[in-house]
Parts: sequence; C-alpha cells; structure tokens
Amino acid sequence: MDLQLTKKTALVTGATAGIGLAIAKTLAKEGAEVTITGRSPGKLADAASAIKDAAASAVVHTVVTDLATPHGVKALIESTPAVDILVNNLGFYEAKPFAEITDEDWTRMLELNVMSGVRLSRHYFPKMLKQNWGRVLFISSEVGAFTPPDMVHYGVSKSAQLAVARGMAELTKGTQVTVNSVLPAATRSEGIVDYLRATAPRPGMSDAEIEAHFFKTYRSSSLIARMIEADEIAAMVALLASPLGAASNGAAVRVEGGSYRSIL
Repeated sequence: MDLQLTKKTALVTGATAGIGLAIAKTLAKEGAEVTITGRSPGKLADAASAIKDAAASAVVHTVVTDLATPHGVKALIESTPAVDILVNNLGFYEAKPFAEITDEDWTRMLELNVMSGVRLSRHYFPKMLKQNWGRVLFISSEVGAFTPPDMVHYGVSKSAQLAVARGMAELTKGTQVTVNSVLPAATRSEGIVDYLRATAPRPGMSDAEIEAHFFKTYRSSSLIARMIEADEIAAMVALLASPLGAASNGAAVRVEGGSYRSIL
C-alpha cells in the first residue's frame, strides 16, 4: 500500500530507540523526510544510520536538544520551523508508590510527557491549519484510559495527552488537519525488558518466563498475551499520518493487544 507520504516532512521526538525509532524508520520507508530528536549526539547518529539502513534513499535530519525545557523546544523550532507531520513520542515512565512521588517527580513527568508535545504543537499546529494539511500524533498509552496504582503520575501524564489531542482536534473542523492519539500497551524495548527483569518474582528466570509471568499476573486481559513490537505501533502511526488516514480525527487509537476491556 502506498501511504502517499513522499515529499511530506515529519518530526519524531524521542526517536533514538524503541517506538520513536520504529516510527521514523517506517515514515522514511514511505518516502517522508524525517527529523529526529534526542539528547545524545552519538545515539542520534546511530539512529540516523539505522533509518538510512532501513530506507536507503531516506532524508534524515538530527537535532540534539532537550525537549523537557522551553529552551530545548525553542532550539528545535529554530532549526526546523515547519513540518507536515508532528509525532509527539518523547516520554518516560517509572513505577513509584503514590506517597513517594515528589513534587519534582510530578513536574519532571509532566514537563517531559505533556509539555514537550504541547509546546511543539503550539508552534506547528497553527502552521498546519494555515496550509490546510497536517498531522499531529501523540503517542500516549493504554494507561491513559486507566491509571495504574504503581505509577499514578505516569497515568495522569498519558491521560493529559488524550485531553490535549482531543481539544486540538476540535479546532480542525472542516480542514485537512487531523490530531489523534495512539495508545500502545507494553511494547518490547530495552527499557521495559530491563524493568521486567528487575521486577521478576524470582532469580534465574528467562526473559520468556518473565514475559509470560507479566502477562499472566499484570495484564491477564491481553488478548495477544505478548509484548507488542515497535514496528506494529509504527505501522498504525504511519497510516494515521498519511492522507489515507484522513477519516480518523480526534481519536484515541488503541494498539494494545486488546488488554483494555471496552467496546469503545
């Protein structure tokens, strides 16, 4: 399927690994010119090489910046003043007892997971409306729909993304601009594998045993009963980012293996 992304420009934040890198690769394969961000020059260079390996003709730009700060957002905007597609992927998660989540923890979580996307959208979204074409995507999470008790601040940040995206979508009525959220569940990455290893119920378990235990104990509602692969998330993002995804607007699109038991 041709997603008609040739000559489109895309910005993917937090794209040095995991879901962000998979999204950047997929968009590049479909012909989009891609800009990726990160804080480490070395990791950014490696990510750019990986994208070019996946798509030999890819045009990739890298911007070293910390998008958790207004200054970092400003630096990115100055280097990349306009894009057709904005993928707000940057974010992190951590498990912490509610009573131990400090003000600093809350601020860091909201600055990185929510305000980075808000600040970028505040700049790029009006330009999309003016040119009457554009895509804004927030990479949220299944926990945007239900707040886990062991990471309340993370759940709140992901719910906030859903609210921001829906509110922005209301401003696109009658245009060719769309704003959507994508809700992955546990997606295979170095970070989550390390997290599961650290929380394994007993030493000496293999990664396969740890994964099976996680889904049996903590995500028993998952219909696929396995980790989602980053490429599976990227495929949905690419569709929503394309002209073919024009009928989806203001949606919270679930790519979570059926773990959230709701018909809507």
